[in-house]
Amino acid sequence: MGYNMGEMTSQVFYRKWRPQTFAEVVGQEPVTRTLLNALISRRVSHAYLFCGPRGTGKTSTGRILAKALNCLTNEEKGEPCNNCAMCRAINENRAIDVIEIDAASNTGVDDIRSLREKVNYAPNQARYKVYIIDEVHMLSTSASNALLKTLEEPPPRVIFILATTEAHKVLPTIISRCQHFTFRRVARADVVAKLESICRAEGITVPAGALKLIARATTGSLRDAENLLQQLYTFYGADISLAQVQELLGITGDYRTRELARHIVNNDLTAGIATVNSVNSDGLDLRQFNRELTEYLRLLLLFKTGSGELADQTADDLEELKALAEKASLPRLLQAVRLFGQLELSLDNYATLPLELALVECSLASAETAGKPAPSPATSAIKTPPAAIAKTPPAPLAAVTAPPDVTVKAPAPADRPAPATGGEPSRAPAPAPPAASRAPEKPANELVWLATNWRQLIKEAPAGMGKTPAAALLRSALPRAIDADTIIISFKFPVLMENMVKMENQKMAERIISGFMGRNCRLRCVCEPEANHLVTAALKMGAQIINTEEK
Repeated sequence: MGYNMGEMTSQVFYRKWRPQTFAEVVGQEPVTRTLLNALISRRVSHAYLFCGPRGTGKTSTGRILAKALNCLTNEEKGEPCNNCAMCRAINENRAIDVIEIDAASNTGVDDIRSLREKVNYAPNQARYKVYIIDEVHMLSTSASNALLKTLEEPPPRVIFILATTEAHKVLPTIISRCQHFTFRRVARADVVAKLESICRAEGITVPAGALKLIARATTGSLRDAENLLQQLYTFYGADISLAQVQELLGITGDYRTRELARHIVNNDLTAGIATVNSVNSDGLDLRQFNRELTEYLRLLLLFKTGSGELADQTADDLEELKALAEKASLPRLLQAVRLFGQLELSLDNYATLPLELALVECSLASAETAGKPAPSPATSAIKTPPAAIAKTPPAPLAAVTAPPDVTVKAPAPADRPAPATGGEPSRAPAPAPPAASRAPEKPANELVWLATNWRQLIKEAPAGMGKTPAAALLRSALPRAIDADTIIISFKFPVLMENMVKMENQKMAERIISGFMGRNCRLRCVCEPEANHLVTAALKMGAQIINTEEK
């Protein structure tokens, strides 16, 4: 038993529901109104350039213009009738005087020379011979120059319609000889309205929320939206649910997106990391989860800046967003959107480390913004530069109890001689140059110098190393001690230390540190959940770390 392939195939939606009049073109009113006025006033140009994103109606508008020019009943006064012999021939691709050329497949100068030879022949049946050249930017330079000659001196009764998605690649001399029309991305509301009309005609049931998701995913391309609707119809049948649309689009729609956003706003790092690992354990695509998280944080930012009316959400979701936005600070939301919006997850969809690092960096940035004490003495040393201490010397500390590996002393005022050491008589220092001309001096203790320049160490990492997971982990670590050529760094959270001690991360971190220190260094990691608050308080009062005991 044989099958007729024509009976097995059906016309795709974007061709079946292609607009046939200017009024049916969606979302391009400035273009269609101008073309209608030109037809009514009989001021049609010999060449048009339609540019804009894919799926916005460029080629369809070109075909409608060709019909309007050659319609046998409208007498060049507006819309084509779509009923006369010429309109039907163009709709059915039978009109020999309407020639569509794909410039992507005919890029050579010989193709354009052949066109130049044929263009001189008068139309066979139609009033005008119309050439629709799609993706005209794909023509070679020599082919574009050959086309330019034809556009300069067009034969009578010949009209060119050039379409492109990349107008900046078209020769300026060609653009200057065409009437230039820009097609914009179709608004979401217009896409949804068109999809609703197709669903009614095809007997498809789709929730309004699902159509909005389709419109959002296709970013203003009506053809992509129609193709996606047909794909859903083919796979799920005439009754399509919101969950099925989310599944096809790869949207998780998981409640933990909102949950993680709450943890970020509340600065609950432990709960946030637990949520990320819960999402990973359930097998969700972390890339898509991060996209949805970023979009949710963006909506919170809109509410915080007083632009909540731009959020296209249900009433319940709007109330939840508004309540959460009121609890968050604007700098914190801005920092979160930046961190997660620029996040590049690794090729492994199930690697949680980038998300965990973004959470930690967001938490640390929030602590700095709020003016909280730093998590370790090294950070406090960074935030209290010697120059600032010299300007406002604090009262000497009578005694400070330090941990066994740290000795703390009060800084000597800048206007007094330094205290004598080792039994030598004290000597007055040489007069210091003015602050504007004095270069920063390297501290005598290497640990203090390393802690002070820790951020600079990561910034000056060789090209490519600064964007590795190891560099990101170093940002969350602090130098704790130096034992010969071994650098001991501490982490506040165990999960970060566990990732750093992985072989590839530790080797990369050792390379970064060795390059900055100027010698080969080894790395040892420790975890210090809580900072020594007494030392931190002493450092904030002006004390300095002067040495560490050998371990």
